[in-house]
Amino acid sequence: MNYSTLKKTVALSLAVAFAFTANAQDAPAAKTTTTTTTPAKVFGGRMQYRTWTVGVNGGFTVPALIIGGTNDFGKNLGFGDYSFGEYYGLSLRKQFSHTFGLQANVNRGHVISYNMNSGTGLLGGTGPYGSAKTEVQYDVNLSGVFNFATVDFLKRQNSANFYATAGYGVIGYNPVVYQTYDVAAGSVDNGDITEAYIPIGLGVKVKLSERVALDLGYEMKFIDSDNFDGVNANGNSNDKFSYTHAGIEISLGSKSKPDLNWVNPVALMYDELKDPTLRQEVEALKGRVTNLEQAVEDLKKDSDGDGVADHLDKCPNTPAGAKVDGSGCELDTDGDGVPDWKDKCPTEAGTAELNGCPEISNATMKDVDNIQFEFNSSVLATSSYATLDKISASLRADAALRLQLDGHASEEGTEAYNLQLSLDRANAVKTYLVNSGVDAKSIITKGYGESRPIASNATEAGRLANRRVEFRQQ
Repeated sequence: MNYSTLKKTVALSLAVAFAFTANAQDAPAAKTTTTTTTPAKVFGGRMQYRTWTVGVNGGFTVPALIIGGTNDFGKNLGFGDYSFGEYYGLSLRKQFSHTFGLQANVNRGHVISYNMNSGTGLLGGTGPYGSAKTEVQYDVNLSGVFNFATVDFLKRQNSANFYATAGYGVIGYNPVVYQTYDVAAGSVDNGDITEAYIPIGLGVKVKLSERVALDLGYEMKFIDSDNFDGVNANGNSNDKFSYTHAGIEISLGSKSKPDLNWVNPVALMYDELKDPTLRQEVEALKGRVTNLEQAVEDLKKDSDGDGVADHLDKCPNTPAGAKVDGSGCELDTDGDGVPDWKDKCPTEAGTAELNGCPEISNATMKDVDNIQFEFNSSVLATSSYATLDKISASLRADAALRLQLDGHASEEGTEAYNLQLSLDRANAVKTYLVNSGVDAKSIITKGYGESRPIASNATEAGRLANRRVEFRQQ
């Protein structure tokens, strides 16, 4: 194939491509209505696109690669010393995403090799050959097509895709070698051969219309043998050749769907974000979120600060600091009508007059004085021993007698501290009595803290009177 024939082949391919383009562009003008492509969504899936493409291509072959290396012919010659062989084929591609598809290719044609130095010696020990012509009866491969770059020409639509291919194929061929330089005389036919090969290529597709694209590509074919050119160089290297082509591709499927091969996800997302309907939905959603946030705030509202929201609070005006139950009402553990936060005796039913503590109906023991204590002390004074010994004797003499010891304190210190101090004072008296032989089961102790003064805490004499343990017969 000479340069003139090559030019005619490329020109014919371009003419056919532009004819398809013109037909695709002029067809709507003859109708009264215009068919528009349905907009695709970013996450709409492959079903919204056309994914099948058929193509036809033609070009020339060379028994060398652009990355270097030759076959057994012309080992010392440059790229310009090779002849161009005719090659053509069909393709069918399934697009799985905008970046990847699987393509089946079927080609045939021939590859020609020249040996400018055929008269100077032998090639591979087989004799002096001037040229070889390999007829490719079939060339079938399945390749992955990877779109790795694109040009959109400022239209936010892909107009040119740069791609790479790699795959696996089977090629059937018949190599014939000639003694002459012009592929004319002294031929040796090597018969039909079938081998596997690896195709790797690069190319660019130019979008001509919604249906048609121009395909310009270069493919390197690495054959798994050393007999593609009819000469076997003792297995030192496998043969290879390259195929440069131009062709057209036609997208199959519904006119209302765009072609997945030309999808620009960034542009799709931009268009979706600019969609007035989407903006209205977003604004409506913002409004609903605002209303929901306000509803949540209303549900959390707690006017009296008791930790129970207003819509659950059955007692909405409890005082600050009051302990409440789950319904927002003040806790009253002993049920005496005095809320716990006011109740000096929260576990014993009492009266409001006594700050929630019970009235003592039983009189103190007859002819028994209270035991007094020093400030902030629960240690018994020696002056109290006589009284305690008298009580011990009465309890040991009457096994049925039961005694309650009530501890008290003055107002100095915190309520909690004074409550514990009063109980410690009652327990100090009980310890003395038990050590003197009284049955511990006949004595119970209680502490009332500062809640039951018998004298004013404004004077030292009154405070001293309030630091006491009382004996109450049960």
